[in-house]
Amino acid sequence: MANSLTFAQESAESATGPALDTGDTAWVLTSTALVMLMTPGLALFYGGMVRKKNVLSSIMHSFVALAVIGIQWMILGYSLSFGTGNTFIGDFSHFFLAGVTPDTLSGTIPTYVFIWFQGMFAIITPALISGTIAERVKFSTYVVFLLIWATIVYDPIAHWVWGGGWIQQMGALDFAGGTVVHLSSGASALALAHLIGKRLGYPGEMFVPHNLTMTVLGAALLWFGWFGFNAGSALAANGIACLAFTTTMIASAAAAFSWMMMEWVFHRKPSALGIASGCVAGLVAITPAAGFVMPGPALIIGLSAGVICYYGVRIKGLLGFDDSLDVVGIHGVGGSWGAIVTGVFATVGGAGLMAGNAKQVWIQFVSVALVAMYAYVLTYAIGFVLDKIMGFRVEEDTEVVGLDRELHGEVGYTL
Repeated sequence: MANSLTFAQESAESATGPALDTGDTAWVLTSTALVMLMTPGLALFYGGMVRKKNVLSSIMHSFVALAVIGIQWMILGYSLSFGTGNTFIGDFSHFFLAGVTPDTLSGTIPTYVFIWFQGMFAIITPALISGTIAERVKFSTYVVFLLIWATIVYDPIAHWVWGGGWIQQMGALDFAGGTVVHLSSGASALALAHLIGKRLGYPGEMFVPHNLTMTVLGAALLWFGWFGFNAGSALAANGIACLAFTTTMIASAAAAFSWMMMEWVFHRKPSALGIASGCVAGLVAITPAAGFVMPGPALIIGLSAGVICYYGVRIKGLLGFDDSLDVVGIHGVGGSWGAIVTGVFATVGGAGLMAGNAKQVWIQFVSVALVAMYAYVLTYAIGFVLDKIMGFRVEEDTEVVGLDRELHGEVGYTL
């Protein structure tokens, strides 16, 4: 969303403002639908990695975000993220989408399209967090958590980076959500992992994915949808969208390859889960850089992301926390790496180290550090309060039997 701040602040009421472009509108509409598909794709990606007694519970964690955040974004979230407000948070000028009509433009596209393109980002971000706490949390508490987290964690960060806030004023670059989406979800996932604790039997028992076919299908849908995620963030059908499409493909392919090679070298067997995880790691890492870097640097970002995130998922073993589906290692580590290295390779629409602006690396690092700290601290506080009021973790008997049957009254498979 390199140009999203500018577009969000422009009004069609200005006689000198840009005119509606039907090509741009069609592309962003399509991109919005692509990003929406990523959340069901995430549901399949996560659902295949849990044990079969928790497959529906894991899928529900993603699907319910479409319902809860879909409403929250319309009522409050968009206004807090993109209302004028101040450098920390937006105002209530677009409460219930007030002031927006079919004729209102954000740049060359209708504001309604911009609202829901952004809304799909707001929906998938908290759904990403659910991978860390899979197989052990109360669904009721999780739903309340989604609503609160979106309002006091995601919306302010989106405003800081894309809505006129202090991080954008500082000059940080985030084309499509390396800090806003992936770093915020990764840091928040780490906070909940520390708060809620490990699954029963972890790490002694074998926690084997029950359906890797489902996981690979989910990864394919994520890869497909990510072209809308990144290329759509140009908010126009133009050369920058084509560049972002190109760098997205290169980085994801490179990371899938390098992760596969890491497994081949160290374990002698390249796995389906590994290549799917590598693909997602590359997508995460290129997200903040997609429209700012050329294809060569995209290849470097992807190859390095596969290696870095391969080790990133092993951090949990060293530090002793239970990140069920590797959200911290892929989204937290990959998002951080992608955001920082954007400050090195940016040459299009921004200048990084390779373009003679060494200061950009420091700006990227500061934005990463501060967003991570904010997301971690606020998420831990939200989780702590909810745990005291509602209880965040299920009872041991429920965890043993399985969340599908005990919380939802159904099972994923009846064979």
